[in-house]
Order: sequence, then structure tokens, then C-alpha cells
Amino acid sequence: MRFSFVTLFPSIVEGYFGDSILKRAIDGNKLSIDFVNPRDFSTNRHNKVDAPMIGGGAGMLMSPQPLCDAINFIKQSSPNAHIIFLTPVGKKFEQNDAKRLSKKDHIVFVSGRYEGIDERVIESQANELFSIGDFILTGGELASMVLCDSISRNVNGVLGNSDSLVVESFEDALLEAPSFTKPINYNEKIVISEFLKGNHSKITALKTKLALYKTKYFRPDLYQKVKKKGII
Repeated sequence: MRFSFVTLFPSIVEGYFGDSILKRAIDGNKLSIDFVNPRDFSTNRHNKVDAPMIGGGAGMLMSPQPLCDAINFIKQSSPNAHIIFLTPVGKKFEQNDAKRLSKKDHIVFVSGRYEGIDERVIESQANELFSIGDFILTGGELASMVLCDSISRNVNGVLGNSDSLVVESFEDALLEAPSFTKPINYNEKIVISEFLKGNHSKITALKTKLALYKTKYFRPDLYQKVKKKGII
């Protein structure tokens, strides 16, 4: 799967893919990462990519020409590329989006800077808009990396053990049950005894129950979704 980042600051993003699971996925040709800088497409003699907002307002706005030309450059060789903009007005990104988008061949993340992006770019180029929460970041790069990481984990072959995806939080709207490792007794806190007996059917049933309790306590909104689905 190919990911392209349209960003003025490729170095912010690039380092994230230099270690761990995603690096192994890139080395194994499960993923590929590339960068397109809108500044390289600016027709301004100073390579400017921003301008004051029409009608006034604090700060500068990313101009349409460099961004549109950068995105169109990608589309020339990849006409089916799925263009995603990270913006506060977008839909909140969720696990189901990550699973769905992992089936795409090529995703392009467009990261805004300054006070945002000229609206005409979004209207003409976006396939989807996403937000990672109700807060403002300095730029869209961090949000793009969050989406890329989440989507990548669901690409076939990226994780060493695909079973890891089955019991994760947000599957069936539940948070994942508590997990433990050795030692069995740590600072007088002992692992749940049922987990030590080797009866996998009982352990699975207990984990399901604990996942429900955990979801009800920490995320009552998700718990209500579970109730509506008839899981409990």
C-alpha cells in the first residue's frame, strides 16, 4: 500500500517511519511512503505558498495554486489515489475507517499549515475529510501520521501476528480487556487467578465480561452502542 504526504515539512513525518513495525513493513514492501512539497510547485518567484485571507483575519492561508498542482501531479501517475484532508470540520476518525481505508491502494494525506487551506482546494480535491479530535494543531502532519499508523496496522502482513487485530479496543465497540504479564505478583498486586489456570474458554468469557465492565466505566458512550447492538 502506498501513502503520499503533501506537506511543507516532510522531515516532520519522515522520521516516524524509521523504526519498529512500520519500518519493517516498508522494508518488506508491504507499505511505501513518499512526500510531495507544495513549495516545489509554487509559481511565485519567491516560492511562496501562502497569502493573506480575503476579507481579513489573523494569519496566512495556504494558497490554492501550489496545493492543487501538487495534488494533480500525484494524480497524473495515480488517478485512483484517495485524497484525505485533515481538518477540524472533518468526520472524527475511528477504527472502522482505518479498516476500510486499509483496502485502498494509494492514500494521499494533505496537511494544512498556518491558518488553514483555501476552501476551494478542499472542495475540488478532497475524497474525504477527517479530524482526530476537537482541538487545534499547528499543522496537519501529526494528524496525518496518526491516520497512517492506524490504517497501516490493518494492511495485510504489516503486523507479525494478524490475530492481534481481533482482540483490540474498539472491535465491536468494546475496549480491550485488562492484560497482564509476569511477575504474577507485583507490589502486592496479583494477576487474576482465572488467567493462570489454562482454561481458554473460561479466560475468553472472563475477558469479554471484563471488556464490558471496562467499557462501561471508561467509555459509557461506547457501552450504549454495545447495548444497542444486542451484544449484552
